[in-house]
Amino acid sequence: MLRILGSRTQLCDGVTRRELMRVGGLSLFGGMTLPRLLAAASPSLAAPIGGTAKSVILLNLLGGPSQMDMFDMKPHAPVEVRGEFQPIDTSLPGLQICEHLPNTARYMHQATIVRTVTHTYNAHNPLAMMTGFTGGANNQLAPEPTDPPDIGAICQYLNMGPREMPGAVCLPCFPGFGERTMYPGIRRPGPYGGFLGHRYDPLFGECDPKFDREPSVNYYDPVRPMGAPTLPALDVLPEMSVDRLDRRLSMLQKLDGAFAQAESSPAIARMDEVQQRALAMLSTSKVRDAFDLDREPDALRDQYGRHMMGSSLLVARRLVEAGVPFISVHAEIFGRYGHSYDMHENNFGMLKNENLPVLDMVYPALIEDLEQRGLLDSTLVVVMGEMGRSPRVNAKAGRDHWPQCGFSLLTGGGVRRGMIFGSTDKQAAYPTSHPVSPGDIVATIYHLLGIDPHMMVPDRTNRPIAIAHGGNVITDIVA
Repeated sequence: MLRILGSRTQLCDGVTRRELMRVGGLSLFGGMTLPRLLAAASPSLAAPIGGTAKSVILLNLLGGPSQMDMFDMKPHAPVEVRGEFQPIDTSLPGLQICEHLPNTARYMHQATIVRTVTHTYNAHNPLAMMTGFTGGANNQLAPEPTDPPDIGAICQYLNMGPREMPGAVCLPCFPGFGERTMYPGIRRPGPYGGFLGHRYDPLFGECDPKFDREPSVNYYDPVRPMGAPTLPALDVLPEMSVDRLDRRLSMLQKLDGAFAQAESSPAIARMDEVQQRALAMLSTSKVRDAFDLDREPDALRDQYGRHMMGSSLLVARRLVEAGVPFISVHAEIFGRYGHSYDMHENNFGMLKNENLPVLDMVYPALIEDLEQRGLLDSTLVVVMGEMGRSPRVNAKAGRDHWPQCGFSLLTGGGVRRGMIFGSTDKQAAYPTSHPVSPGDIVATIYHLLGIDPHMMVPDRTNRPIAIAHGGNVITDIVA
């Protein structure tokens, strides 16, 4: 039920905080809040201009992908370091990658591989890679109001993207969704508004993965999650009747009377425009359309794969077409059905049988799809994880946590084509040239989006905080 009355906490322009919160309840889902709609008309938050990238798709290989088994192989290292896989040539002369990424190898002339991402944040949270902040607690399993905002939150803060769309979307679900039975209340920090507030959180997808078998070993015998992300708790369905639309419009119109005493408020003065946009969202359903994969040809769906990652990336491409500036896709851990890239055991089996074949399907499909649609030059695709893996194989044929060295694969959106940036030692354990921090990666993403990475935003105590947390643009990889 819509409530207007309640205890009054008055804001500086005369509107009560409770009133704005109640009006915010009219939003269809998270990420489409009233503050975002009101911000769309604010001249003080004009969208950045001049960025090469209009959208970013960040693919998070949750768990920590193994750099020396994928994009920084060391074939001359001792067997306990180099592992079981062989390198193969790629379309970029001088670059070899894992033999189990043959399709990806064909696209390396279009990409930049950064081999020297290094930090000390030892946690399975995408916090550092999505914000540039590496000072989080390693045992943190839920976002805190003191966390920094991520790239998507800043895009929304700056009112980027179409007014009728969310500024940021997280797929296929919030990170940690698949682990909630093991860790009640888990929501891995990273893709949130942080100290800017929940109104800048992304739109989170929901998912109900299906598995065709039970794992023979919990966590380390991955079973592929099938399905596609869906929208959460929509207020309106495709068959919504005219009567329901009329009732919703009537409810919106009643706000005029409820706020009659606050006519001097600049925010309320714009309510007519907000009402029009809210009704437009109810009737046009552009966000819902972006999630409708039935609109895609069967051949293309098969090319991406009808599993959760492939479907999520296809939705991401549709969101790019709809003008959404930031989309993150996370390789979720679905309980005992697989530990994603957190390969403390069976590292080579997990990579060979599941992780690498899926990546080798979805990355080429996405790059080819974007290029054929003329979107690759304006869409930055970033593939990375929150850390790398230890150089030495452990007693269980696994590799352990290793934030000291990892990789980031960047394609399109204004990065140079066909470049290897940075080098590592003989074990891919430490950078030997051009070390890069998560803040540097984030700063580069901001730069390509046309956002000043040194821009300050106020934290909860009104202290100015740089959005890339000291990171600097990696100018050598910018085209």
